[in-house]
Amino acid sequence: MPATTLNVDRLRNLIGHEVIFAGIPCQIIEILEDGPSLILQHHHQLTTIQADQHGEAHRKVPTTITIPVFDPHGVAFHADFHSLNLMKLL
Repeated sequence: MPATTLNVDRLRNLIGHEVIFAGIPCQIIEILEDGPSLILQHHHQLTTIQADQHGEAHRKVPTTITIPVFDPHGVAFHADFHSLNLMKLL
């Protein structure tokens, strides 16, 4: 599939799918329209301390990773996105 034919609605269908990124099992939890990008959440109990709107850390949350869908030129898929092997789902 050419990168130019992919739209955000098709990407939304990926939410909830399990993927492996850099050897770590993750789940796609969100699609950011600006970019667009995928948000992955680690399955392991890895946590990051999250700051509130005032910059104060109060809680631990699962680690997330943002994966851009397109390369910096916007004409091809980003290598990280391509490594997720999601093309058969689109």
